[in-house]
Formats: sequence, C-alpha cells, structure tokens
Amino acid sequence: MFLKMPQYADFLTGTRLLLRSRFLSISFWLTVVVLVAAALAAQFSARQPATIALDVGLSLIRITLPIFGVLMLQELVSREFERKLFLTTLTYPRSRHAFLLGRLAALGILLTALLVVLAAILAGFTHWVGYGQGYTQATPVSLGLPYLVTIGFILLDLWVILALGTLLAVLASTPSFVLIGTLGFMLVARSYSAIVALLTRDSTLVGNADTYQSSLSLLGYLLPDLAALDVRMISLYGQWQFLPEDWALRVVSALAYAAALLGLSVWALNRKKFA
Repeated sequence: MFLKMPQYADFLTGTRLLLRSRFLSISFWLTVVVLVAAALAAQFSARQPATIALDVGLSLIRITLPIFGVLMLQELVSREFERKLFLTTLTYPRSRHAFLLGRLAALGILLTALLVVLAAILAGFTHWVGYGQGYTQATPVSLGLPYLVTIGFILLDLWVILALGTLLAVLASTPSFVLIGTLGFMLVARSYSAIVALLTRDSTLVGNADTYQSSLSLLGYLLPDLAALDVRMISLYGQWQFLPEDWALRVVSALAYAAALLGLSVWALNRKKFA
C-alpha cells in the first residue's frame, strides 16, 4: 500500500539525498565518538565504570542525534528552497504534503535506525565494562527492558525536535536559522522545568524568584517538557521507581505536540508562496 502512495517517491528521493550527504560516514564517526567518550568516562570511576560509561554515552546520543538530524533536515528541505530546486520538485503531479512527509519519513527512519545501532553498541560496550572485566558493581546497570524504555523516550524526544525543525525549515528564509532556532528550542525545552524545580527548593538563588519562576512556568503552556523524557535513571540503577508516575501522560503530550507541529508545517508549506 505504501509503495503506491505519492509519499513513496519522495521517501526514496530523500533517502538517496541523505546517503549522498555522507549520512553513513557521519554516522560512523558519531558511533566512534560515543564509544570513545564512554570508554574514557569509564576510566574515571573505579566503583561504577559501567554506570558512568552508559550515562555519558546516553548524554552524547541525546545531544548529537538532534543536531545531526537538523543538519540533514537542512539538506532535505531548506536548501531545496534556497537553491530553487522546488521549481523541479514541486512541478511533479503530487501534492506538497507528499513532498514534505516523504522526505521527513526518510530522515526519521534513518535516524531511528542509527539510534538503534548506537544503543546496541553502547549496551554491548557497557556490558563488557560491567561484567567482562570480572568486576560487578554494587548497583549494576539494567540493559533489559529499562534500557529499551530509555531508548524509546530518547526517540520520542528526537521526533519532537525534528518536528519543530521541520516547521522552521518551511518558514525560515535561511537554512542557518533552522539550526539556530531548533537548538534554542531544544535547550529551553530541556532546561526550563529543572530551573523551576530548583527555584521551588531554593528561592534565594536569584532575586525576585517568584516572578522569575512564574515566567518560566508559562513556558509549560508553550513548550513540551523534554527534560521529563530523560528517564535514564531506570537503566543506570535498574530501579523502576525512577520512572515518573505520569509517564503515559508525558508520552501522549509529546506525541500530540509533535503531531501539531507537523500539521502546522504541512499547512505552512501549502500556503507558502515561492518567488
């Protein structure tokens, strides 16, 4: 059924463009960076090397994958408009939403596959650090279901960021704004809830803390709480009690936010006027 959909042609085109944009080579070096950083981090802890290695590896994955995805999104969408290649692409007998969703699907599938590969390699390395050297930690890491749940939440976080990047790629007049705007969104969405919680515990950290805290709390109505999607503690310490009780609500709200951004992207592209 999917092979007959108009998005399939744009999916194939997007996949070819990504492979030509050195997706595989960059993915290889990204894997090397994650492994090297995890290995170096494990050397700084004599008691919990596996926990430290896994923590650093997951942190790098959460930072680098969205940046990599946005850079690839620039190649698929933003530079298409900058180089005026849309004069050829959008003249084919297919709708604009097929163009956007097809290419976004190609990027999403390749990034998901890359995340699975990174997660598998990191899990194998962590297992070797924790058990292959004949040393067992007092609090061993959990690489089973808790680890899979952690990777699933990272994937959801990635999808939300890519959805925002897609909207900016459609609206922005310059490709560089897509990267800057998406990174700003990622930084604020991952930090504001932690700042609010910190001010709640200690209001003496800043002057006029109540006003500052209420201003930050307003962001909760505009931005998703991406910090809440970081549930690595259940894997680092193997205890489900670190999983928030409202995790299902957080998943649904993140999915709804991503779907809303994609809907706005399609709407904006359909109304976009090209010079």
